[in-house]
Amino acid sequence: HENLNPTGAFKVRGGVNLISRLSEDERRRGVIAASTGNHGQSVAYAAKLFGVSAIICAPAAANPVKVESMQDLGAEVILVGERYDDSRREAERLAKEHGYRYIHSGDEPLLVSGVGTHTLEILREQPGVDTILVPIGGGSGAAGAATAAKAVNPKIQVIGVQSDQAPAAYLSWKSGELQESPNHTRAEGLSTATSFALPQRIMRRLLDDFVLVSDDEVDAATAVMIEKTRTLVEAAGAAALAGALKLRDHLRGRSVALICSGGNISPAQLKALLS
Repeated sequence: HENLNPTGAFKVRGGVNLISRLSEDERRRGVIAASTGNHGQSVAYAAKLFGVSAIICAPAAANPVKVESMQDLGAEVILVGERYDDSRREAERLAKEHGYRYIHSGDEPLLVSGVGTHTLEILREQPGVDTILVPIGGGSGAAGAATAAKAVNPKIQVIGVQSDQAPAAYLSWKSGELQESPNHTRAEGLSTATSFALPQRIMRRLLDDFVLVSDDEVDAATAVMIEKTRTLVEAAGAAALAGALKLRDHLRGRSVALICSGGNISPAQLKALLS
């Protein structure tokens, strides 16, 4: 239930872990990140916690709940471009121009190790778990989950789940080379057209399987979590359930953990989903 974290998503674990270890020079320069929302919230939250200035570049149509949260946490939010990758390019440009410490949403070892603590907590509370399903956008959450799970028990099966409308990480994992792909998913937490080197290196070594689900399957899983379990979850947070439903025959008889990665659904999104 990462939706119950301070920023409503798993990403906060990585943000706190990374920003707590910045050098004095990096803290003085300030940080910048690109995000559809959850990574940005984690950076904003951790920056406020440690007294560091933060700028977040987000797509123009970013979830207003997440944008407001980042602003409330003290970050300057710059809305730019239609998709995450447009915002990422702008953040990289500003970092180079002004000397900010750019915090990549995936290629950061301290982010990956930080977010992986959710899996350590699962296995501490439920040591009999033998299968973990985790949503994948850029892959930091899955890389962290697989690293932690295999360190505790190499026999645990870790399965990634991604939208078939933004399959860059899946295609990269399958091919062994970094791939780009069109990004048309409605699930902003899974929304990226690119794949990232560090998560891919880890996932190729440790991820046991990878499944694609449709946006309609994700929407159906989101509705199930809200209506049947009373768990307020955003689309990306329900992706693991969507994957489990797709793999139900394979998973039958196993002890399965689903990582609910976030719950930052806007009122408009919730209304559209339940109508």
